[in-house]
Amino acid sequence: MRATLLHGPGDVRFEEVPDPVIRDPRNAIVRVVASCVCGSDLWRYRGITGTAKEPQLIGHEFVGIVEEVGSDVSRVKVGDFVIAPFYDCDMTCENCRNGFSTSCLEIGWWGSKDHAGHPTDGGQGEYVRIPHADGSLTVVPGGMPDEALIPSLLTLSDVFLTGHHAAVSAGVRAGSTVVVVGDGAVGLSGVLAASRLGAERIVAMSRHEPRQNLARAFGATDVIAARGDEGVAAVKDLFGGIGPDAVLECVGTKESMDQALRSARPGGQVGFVGVPNGGPELPVRTMFSTNVGVRGGVAPVRNYIDELLPEVLSGAIEPGRVFDLTVPMAEVAEAYAAMDERRAIKSMLRP
Repeated sequence: MRATLLHGPGDVRFEEVPDPVIRDPRNAIVRVVASCVCGSDLWRYRGITGTAKEPQLIGHEFVGIVEEVGSDVSRVKVGDFVIAPFYDCDMTCENCRNGFSTSCLEIGWWGSKDHAGHPTDGGQGEYVRIPHADGSLTVVPGGMPDEALIPSLLTLSDVFLTGHHAAVSAGVRAGSTVVVVGDGAVGLSGVLAASRLGAERIVAMSRHEPRQNLARAFGATDVIAARGDEGVAAVKDLFGGIGPDAVLECVGTKESMDQALRSARPGGQVGFVGVPNGGPELPVRTMFSTNVGVRGGVAPVRNYIDELLPEVLSGAIEPGRVFDLTVPMAEVAEAYAAMDERRAIKSMLRP
């Protein structure tokens, strides 16, 4: 089969790799129907996060059709259309049952290794071996979905539910006031998630008109283009000099976390999901003085999928609108370049 390999900064290629095979009775093989590039992939693509000396399989968001199952797989079957979270988990251990499947005792990561030390496939390829098929995969009822639903179903593998995790971690509820730091696909997903949870006022921090427009379509009531001290001051002005109830930090840099913490009202909450890069640090003295709390981290999306899937299937929410570029997998280099150069919010890959 063919899959995406990262050879070094700025160098991704769609190349031949070994076909996946069943290695354990709990495994399944999924044929990828749609995948995408994640903002976190760009850290490696840009060389900010170190890469190995050898080419690396990359990609962790995908949906597809089950092609083969191991003898111990009982919940999914050949022909099912499934959503895979951005990691592999068993959904039976204590951490999974407590709502944090990203801390599964048998956790595995696409393009790396599974719990047993076997290599796993990257999500930006034609096929993927799923180590814990019954745990990781969510079956979409009714078989192959309508083509128009595939982008939104794909967001349930990571991006929309990561934005949802930011909103949940920040305690967003009906009547909340919310500021979202970051206008990438995760930040825009956070806007939609906050709107879905009933937030009364949602401010998107964005300088880019297409992203501003999508933020408004997702439920943003206000847009602020300023950043840093000026951005914090603009936020405070919107909320009577005090600040919002919740701030969603969806970038992962020291600057974005600083802006989030200084924007929240005293006693407010920051929900953070931006993958930490660039040395974000928590100013404990400031947090102590203001009672601003911080909660979040890597999003346990597998624990959220069952709740949100019916709303995607019904059309009640359309998180797939974050995809504004679709290219064949063979043109994956363009998908990365377009996001890196901010010509695309999020790139979808199709076989």
